Amino acid sequence: MAPSRDSEIKSSALELIGNTPIVALDRLHPGPGRILAKCEFMNPGGSIKCRSALYMIQNARKNGDLKPGSPVVEVTSGNQGTGLAVVCSVLGHPLTLTMSKGNSVQRAIHMEALGAKCVRVPQVEGSYGKVTLADVEAAEKEGLRLVEETGAFLVNQFHNDANVSSHYDSTGPEIWRQTGGHVDAFVATVGTAGTFTGVSKFLREKNPEVVTYVVEPEGAEPIAGKTITKPCHLLQGSGYGAVPGLFKFEYMDGTMSVSDEEATHYKKLLGEKEGLYVGYTSGANVAAAVKLLNSGKLPKDAWVVTMLNDTGLKYTPVPEELTK
Repeated sequence: MAPSRDSEIKSSALELIGNTPIVALDRLHPGPGRILAKCEFMNPGGSIKCRSALYMIQNARKNGDLKPGSPVVEVTSGNQGTGLAVVCSVLGHPLTLTMSKGNSVQRAIHMEALGAKCVRVPQVEGSYGKVTLADVEAAEKEGLRLVEETGAFLVNQFHNDANVSSHYDSTGPEIWRQTGGHVDAFVATVGTAGTFTGVSKFLREKNPEVVTYVVEPEGAEPIAGKTITKPCHLLQGSGYGAVPGLFKFEYMDGTMSVSDEEATHYKKLLGEKEGLYVGYTSGANVAAAVKLLNSGKLPKDAWVVTMLNDTGLKYTPVPEELTK
């Protein structure tokens, strides 16, 4: 039977979430081994966070915590907020987001273009482009105040199990299918830990020999058990200086630190060598993958999978007055 004329037509932006391609970074790293990167910047909100946004909102609606048309509030560094803005715009939920002024203003512009309200909270100790745990806590305080004032549903991404489920149910299986089950290692930065925990758990269940490494910004390595010496770094949305509640040590083999300079270098190489304009955590992920393959800890023909978390358009320079 011939396919229907609309078989390739998506019913909404929600059907554009996930099933992202995976690309070999053979020009950037010709060997030893191979780096395979999941193109999460191709989600409709420009980042991997669309996955967890969809799962967390759908789960809340399913269990009755979020009624149709009811308002939603979340604290964000920008990517989760943009993912939620995509989902809430389609499903009809008014959305308010609180975000540190240290996070790139492009994120606020993107969220508001999708119909959300973004409250930018003054920084406590960081600087523009470098957000500390104290800055996040200030944004969280404002978010909780809004929840108390309005009665809105708080997504609570750092403690929401649906965050992990989104990656266990979708990202992990996609990686396994796309690689034909050939995964020797998985490396990823950690913000909420949803991606790392969900993907690592799935891959380990498929093959207990898969090794998994957390990528942390140099000087802000709590998962490695180190004292925080550099709370300000370029990896927005990760490395907050505390072990997130969703993180599970049993799914981790080790940690790798990446400096701001290394993240910037590989962010630049991804553009120049692979034609991929991505953000700083993507650069950090690739830097860590290169380090791991060059370390001799893996076979010379090993495949390392990592994530290209978001688009570089979220970080392009803007006039100084917009950062205030």
